[in-house]
Amino acid sequence: MPIVSYRMEDTVATLQISRPDRRNALNHAGVAELLSGVDSAVADGARVLVITGDAGHFCAGADLKELEDLTFTRLLRKALDALAETPFPTIAAIEGSCMGLGAQIALACDLRVADESARFAVPVAKLGLMVDHWTLQRLALLVGHSMARWLTMTAKPITAEQAAATGFVHEILPAPPQDDSAPAPVAGVAPVLSHATALAHHITLLAPLSLAGTKRGLNQLERDSGQLDPNAEYVSAFELAWASEDLKEGQAAFTERRRPNFRGA
Repeated sequence: MPIVSYRMEDTVATLQISRPDRRNALNHAGVAELLSGVDSAVADGARVLVITGDAGHFCAGADLKELEDLTFTRLLRKALDALAETPFPTIAAIEGSCMGLGAQIALACDLRVADESARFAVPVAKLGLMVDHWTLQRLALLVGHSMARWLTMTAKPITAEQAAATGFVHEILPAPPQDDSAPAPVAGVAPVLSHATALAHHITLLAPLSLAGTKRGLNQLERDSGQLDPNAEYVSAFELAWASEDLKEGQAAFTERRRPNFRGA
């Protein structure tokens, strides 16, 4: 069974991350399937792409048990670049955990809708690793420098309401009505996915060339890596963190369900 499934209905493509035993945390194979799914949506002429998770979660991050070296980060960068550069809008439909790598996927999407169960975090300092510079840039542009510093320097999660207040989330689904007069949800489909799919179909009625050009223009407002880090200082820090004993300690602590003992080495 694939970790990331792909389907196309009309001109709306959907990718669903399904690894419920790990709260949809992605390993190397899952990231490869994510990249393949994005490529398939482009090849199939999708007008909108929706990405969601399974079993009440979006994506709890990278599977720390399978992180070994920078090979994983390079593949992830390819997947996120492909997602960010699609010639059509992309929507993240989020419930439950949207942490670390999951937050990066959400950041790479153009639009984000969530339900009230969603929680967002960038807990890199809790694990002894770092995200790449593009992620920091897009996070800061999206939520502001102050909240970007809070998320990355405290590793604390924020609620869907807090995420909406910062601009990370565009829409929050209200809690399902308690009365019997409300229409029943589609069987087997989370309300947040139904909502995102309806939004996707609305977008398919808009002019594709206008959307593609606007998306390209917005992406060009972001600075390239050479401008961000002309002396490769961040790249050096990134590679140092990924080769550190602290990362090994973070992985071990995660596996053993204990607090890590970081030493800065």
